[in-house]
Amino acid sequence: EQAPHNCQRCLRAREKRRQARRETQNLGGAQATAAQREESPSCPSSLSRGTPPSSPAAGTRQEPQGAPGRSFQRDPLIKKVGMLIQFLLEKYTMEEPVTKADLLKLVNKRYKRKFPEILRRVAECVQLVFGLELKEVKPGGDSYALVSKLHVSDDGRQSSGGRFRKNGLLMLVLGVIFVHGDCASEEEVWEFLNGLGVYVGRCHIIFGEPRKLITEDLVQEKYLVYRQVRDGNLPCCELLWGRRAHAETSKMKVLEFMAKVAGTVPSALPDLYEEALKDEEERAQARCVVRCENSLHLSGVLD
Repeated sequence: EQAPHNCQRCLRAREKRRQARRETQNLGGAQATAAQREESPSCPSSLSRGTPPSSPAAGTRQEPQGAPGRSFQRDPLIKKVGMLIQFLLEKYTMEEPVTKADLLKLVNKRYKRKFPEILRRVAECVQLVFGLELKEVKPGGDSYALVSKLHVSDDGRQSSGGRFRKNGLLMLVLGVIFVHGDCASEEEVWEFLNGLGVYVGRCHIIFGEPRKLITEDLVQEKYLVYRQVRDGNLPCCELLWGRRAHAETSKMKVLEFMAKVAGTVPSALPDLYEEALKDEEERAQARCVVRCENSLHLSGVLD
């Protein structure tokens, strides 16, 4: 006998999804129009959902209806954010402070008025992704430095922070996979990461050798699935969420992370937000079924 699962929690989740659909319907149309008017920069948050590879094993992936709306907002500021992050990480490697004048040169005059917003987003991104804090060298001064947020023990040693550092890169990769329809080509993943200064074959100060971390370490830990497929006559590789990623996080959590990196909020990305809400509802229903079945087992009904 199938256990009932229409508990109050599930009903509330379903109603939340309906409400979000109504609230984001008009927002989605407005943003789509605005996106068409803007030039799409080569940057991490402007990833559109391209045509993904297909394979006999996985079947041919097709873009869902309305796929263009699933791309992140085309935001001209994110390119500047990425440039400043790369520059700051280089200075962090050399243990050198950075002046406001240095950063303004990278931003250029066109975005000078937006500098406070750009700097705020840089600070949030380096904290989320790299575990670093952007601080003023002197309060009220015009020089900045990145400071590690790793725990310092009583003997003066820093903890490795390896898990945290992996998490930053993992959340980015999971986000790219989600944006591209739950399966992203390796090329799409690196296109995104390059915008944050993470490159194949180049040792990263925070992540080490990033390709090994993504295609070996996180695969062995079951957070990612990395497999070879064929794109026409050419072999290529793609990435999917692994078993532990499905168990330990959710599309909503990943979307919230990616939205912060892009300087926006999840509900401003209607198609992705709708899918994340659907995932939350399905998870709530699955948990409810398990609870109901356990309750029936305990009462002896299903024994």
